[in-house]
Amino acid sequence: MAGDFRVVEIAPRDRAEPVAFEGVTETGKTVTAAQYRGRVLVVNFWYAACGPCIAEAPLLEAAWQKYRDADVSFLGVNTYDQAPTARSFARDNKVTYPSVIDVNNGTVKLAFAKVTPIQATPTTLVLDRRGRVAARIIGQLTSTSILATLIDDTLSEPAP
Repeated sequence: MAGDFRVVEIAPRDRAEPVAFEGVTETGKTVTAAQYRGRVLVVNFWYAACGPCIAEAPLLEAAWQKYRDADVSFLGVNTYDQAPTARSFARDNKVTYPSVIDVNNGTVKLAFAKVTPIQATPTTLVLDRRGRVAARIIGQLTSTSILATLIDDTLSEPAP
C-alpha cells in the first residue's frame, strides 16, 4: 500500500524518545537500536512485491553509498517477506545494506509505530544520533536529493 508522498521534519525539541528495537536480518544477524547510537540511521520499511519499494531501491542504495563513510547507517525493515525473498530482492536490486525480517512478529515495526506513524509502505525514517525520529518520508522516495537533505540536516545537528 503506497502512501501519498509526504516529508515531515521534526525539530529536535519535538522528537519522541529514542526507538528501542531488536531484529534479525535476512542473513541471520541480530541488530539492535543500541548498535546505531551515535550515528544517523535511515530506516526503510518495504517488501519485495511493493512496486514503489522496487522503484525507490536504487535511490536508497545510491544514498547509502554516498553516506556510508559519513557516520550514517541504513537498515531496511521488511514487513511481509521471509529471508530468502528479501535476499533475492537485495541481489536483484543491488541493495547492499541489511534488512530486518519483521514479518513473523512485527516487533520492529511496532517499536517505531510507538513514536511515529508507519501507515504506508514504503516509509523511510531518518533517526538522529540519539535514535530519535528526525524525519519521515511517507510513500515512494522520488529522488536522492530529498533524502540527502534530511540526512545532511540531521548530520549537522550537534552531537549528543
